[in-house]
Amino acid sequence: MIRVLVADDHDLVRMGIVRMLEDVEDIEVIGEARSGEEAIEMARSLPVNLILMDVKMPGVGGLEATRKILTRDNTIRVIAVSAMSEDLFPERLMKLGASGYITKDADFKEMVYAIRRVMDGNMYMSSAVAQQLALRNFDGTKQDSSPFKLLSERELQTAMMIATGTKVSTIADSLCVSPKTVNSYRYRIFEKLNISNDVELTILAVKHKVLDVETLD
Repeated sequence: MIRVLVADDHDLVRMGIVRMLEDVEDIEVIGEARSGEEAIEMARSLPVNLILMDVKMPGVGGLEATRKILTRDNTIRVIAVSAMSEDLFPERLMKLGASGYITKDADFKEMVYAIRRVMDGNMYMSSAVAQQLALRNFDGTKQDSSPFKLLSERELQTAMMIATGTKVSTIADSLCVSPKTVNSYRYRIFEKLNISNDVELTILAVKHKVLDVETLD
């Protein structure tokens, strides 16, 4: 059996995926996580083979959760799940060690195929995502379209948390760094993005699809 953890902060999406996977003979859902923090904890405490990881969750998010999980146990397979293909996350997540990337509008049969293919030791990427990455390689304007590409992995995660109104102390705890380090990240983020405050960061993040509007309170 392939033991799967489904991580998604949207209850209806997560429950829908879980319900459909229950009918697949060789797949067993052994946990549901509503945040990156919960996914990290469950990956430590449950015998997980594979995680379906929502990319844009509140708090630590799918990017940092993937990094922490795979740093601790690289035998776990992660398939990133995103609502959109046109963003900067596929490359980032693959570099962190994710084995697959699919979009939320993918057919359920494709999701099951991706799970089995990844568990067989292969990589899998939805065609829409693969096409987008291919276009970036051949189109210089698209490659540089998002200013967030200038940020490091840790700066990007910090920027996402700042943009959703997360307190510095909470960010520090989530990333296992000091508040002073978080403020240093903030300074570098503002400098690289040529902005001066958190409001401008949030607007820029939504504009370039780093954050979904529904993520904001």
